[in-house]
Amino acid sequence: MALTGSAPRGTGRPGPADAPGPDDPVADVPGPDVPGPDVPGPGASGSGTPSEESRHLDSPLLLTLVLLTAVMFQEPVRRALAAPVTQSWMTVFVAVFVQALPFLVLGVLLSAAIAVFVPPSFFARALPGRPALAVPVAGAAGAVLPGCECASVPVAGALVRTGVAPAAALAFLLSAPAINPIVLTATAVAFPNDPGMVLARFVASLLVACAMGWLWQRHGRTDWLRPPARSSSGGRSGGAAFWGSVRHDVTHAGGFLVAGAMAAATLKAVVPAEWLRAAAGHPVLSVLVLAVLAVLLSICSEADAFVAASLTQFSPTARLAFLVVGPMIDLKLFAMQAGTFGRAFALRFAPATFVLAVAVSALTGAVLL
Repeated sequence: MALTGSAPRGTGRPGPADAPGPDDPVADVPGPDVPGPDVPGPGASGSGTPSEESRHLDSPLLLTLVLLTAVMFQEPVRRALAAPVTQSWMTVFVAVFVQALPFLVLGVLLSAAIAVFVPPSFFARALPGRPALAVPVAGAAGAVLPGCECASVPVAGALVRTGVAPAAALAFLLSAPAINPIVLTATAVAFPNDPGMVLARFVASLLVACAMGWLWQRHGRTDWLRPPARSSSGGRSGGAAFWGSVRHDVTHAGGFLVAGAMAAATLKAVVPAEWLRAAAGHPVLSVLVLAVLAVLLSICSEADAFVAASLTQFSPTARLAFLVVGPMIDLKLFAMQAGTFGRAFALRFAPATFVLAVAVSALTGAVLL
């Protein structure tokens, strides 16, 4: 029996016995242009690992670059912070934020307690059976039940689910964030020398809430109002649901408070005084400007009085429009109303509320302010 041996690969020319047969795999014999298993191909590192991952920026490197940039430009930054405009901006921002924050936290605590621990059936039993009478009662209930606008939408949805007339639930939705004790107290603190502003805000907001309730009772259609879905606490206990609601509302409303304080500081320190005087000097334009600003800023009702008080260029009636419109219709409220009651409802209810709030604010300001 003859023994055939194969020469080591790459050390000699294969003989006839070493040629691949028809059943032998050809892939075992590397071609002249294919690198062997031990020969690194082009584009590969010595360890066989691609080098692309090393080119990505990680968080420590990014933080280092930011710090180096800050150190390099520290002189321009210091000069910008020392500028009179920046100092004025920071003063207004800190004043508005620090004054409004305690009322915001207190309002969030009370609204979370009502939403979690007060059953919706309580409101259904407390309201009259006739919708025409239930509307003013529900509107007046907002004066004794604290709650921000973020909490009033789900509470109104719960009222509709339990059988309360939609007109009454909508009146409560508009009045609760506008005339509750926390909001009125914050308004009195923000306007210490103008007690008429507190009365004007209460009267105008209650009139708008009741008028919108009656308007919906007379002209509203059931196919415009989608029944709200039943809310769920996810199996959490009362305490866990309470603190979860508090954390969510503080984070959510706190962001809008920061945005509102920044906008007020910018209007006060950056916008040319001639522009503000031109808008504030026109009775009708000033009311419309602050009403639109209230919609865009979307400030929590517990804090909007301090922003309005800082807009000293505008008339009391224009600032009253800011206080009445903001808690009833703004960007976040429109989104929440559309998600709770349907887009068809929000597209009709929000514009009607805005027009009525502006008109009632102008009339109330002309009488009381």
